[in-house]
Amino acid sequence: MNIVGIAGSPTRPSRSTALLRQALTQLEAAGGHTRLIEISELPPQAILRAEFRDPSVVAAVEQVQAADLVVVATPIYKAAYSGVLKAFLDLLPQDGLQGKQVLVLGTGGSIAHLLALDYALKPVLSALGARHILDVVYAEDTQFVRNEQGHQPVDAVLHRLERALAPWTADHVALALAA
Repeated sequence: MNIVGIAGSPTRPSRSTALLRQALTQLEAAGGHTRLIEISELPPQAILRAEFRDPSVVAAVEQVQAADLVVVATPIYKAAYSGVLKAFLDLLPQDGLQGKQVLVLGTGGSIAHLLALDYALKPVLSALGARHILDVVYAEDTQFVRNEQGHQPVDAVLHRLERALAPWTADHVALALAA
């Protein structure tokens, strides 16, 4: 199965990207083929000017369209998902998430920002054709420990992530065992 992670943070190191990397690691361990799109590494001018024909943009959009599962991670700023994520999502075709499962990951300063994922991001993902959005995983900034590798989520966050991924990883593992 093809899995694409979209890191919507404009900064490095990033808590939301650390959470995304953890999810991709778990999905890879279950036999998935994962790819990571870090929007902050795409040409900023191409993203901001909606240059659909830029080779980097074309490659990223093709990766999303080839995916079975799309994992979207974003920090929450001022009760909304990141602007760089919005700019990238605007580059996807109107049905760019048609037939895909989507997992939403978010990080923010307090639990109050959790609703931004449900009321701001999920409607945009639905407008792009996503019909099956897995449980949202949200973590507060205080639920990460900073070390030499960057930000590491605490065990409580890892357990929530594991629960959100369990149906997908269990199905994938069952299919692999049946083969």
